[in-house]
Amino acid sequence: MNATTGPSEVASVRVGMIGLSEGNGHPFSFSAILNGYDDDALAASGWPGIHAYVRRRDAADFGVAGLQVTHAWTQDPDVTRSLCEACRIPHPVDRCEDMLGQVDAVIVARDDCETHLELARPFLEAGLHVLIDKPLSLDPDALRYFTPHLEAGRLMSCSGMRYARELDEVRATIADYGRIQLMRGAVVLSWEKYGIHLIDAFFGVTKARPVSVAALEAPHASLAITMDDGSLLQIDALGDVPPTFRFEFFGTARASSHDVTDNFSMFRRMLWHFAQMIGTGQPAVPAADTLGAMRLLIAGRQALESERSVRLSDLTL
Repeated sequence: MNATTGPSEVASVRVGMIGLSEGNGHPFSFSAILNGYDDDALAASGWPGIHAYVRRRDAADFGVAGLQVTHAWTQDPDVTRSLCEACRIPHPVDRCEDMLGQVDAVIVARDDCETHLELARPFLEAGLHVLIDKPLSLDPDALRYFTPHLEAGRLMSCSGMRYARELDEVRATIADYGRIQLMRGAVVLSWEKYGIHLIDAFFGVTKARPVSVAALEAPHASLAITMDDGSLLQIDALGDVPPTFRFEFFGTARASSHDVTDNFSMFRRMLWHFAQMIGTGQPAVPAADTLGAMRLLIAGRQALESERSVRLSDLTL
């Protein structure tokens, strides 16, 4: 393998990569997928899992629809330099606002949703396209600000798991399952930060949408979600356990289970849909889906705190 791997063509869309949150290497993974990477620099960056899965990919897998990360900013100048060296980003900047006028779109690659509004607002108000890492926000005021940008096709926010390769067959053959009675999902860590992975993935498979959510008695966050077609969706956020992204579907004619492990493919697909949104001006994900997922996260948090059932229609966003 060459020390530098990935596309070398001139980009048509200049992208700024913004931010870093603890335990989340998305700035490195997203940038490597778009730009390619320097093998030695990525190995030294402190993200061995990302280095391992990008090394398994062919050079043809890198690059997405003319997107190129040209500018980067994180809270730590040393991390910014490491990111730029690892992912061939030519312009580190001292402040994220320095990207204004220099890029066509930005990716806010932090999963601590409390920071999203502050980081994204200058770019949305400048008319740029913005991709915000999941979850978008659990603050109703922030969601009200984001809503017109979602509806106008300027803002995208979802989990890459919405596009998981391992769920392709389910998406294509969902009618063969008959009437879906039960869907179950299990994920690592917390409901508020990681439940969105399962919600977005299930929203990408079924047209059913949540009506109410109730907390179940369990040693972890466990939620029973009643869907508008009468089916039940159960999501378990297991806390600090080995990597777990499990999906199960039970219909009257078929049942299946799926473990999602291919991060590279789901991220690449998500970035492709972001590129399509930039090109067409049409929302990559229906605004109702993004807002519905946030509403479910908020309702689930309330159900866990109050130990009662919460109807999503009672929430005002």
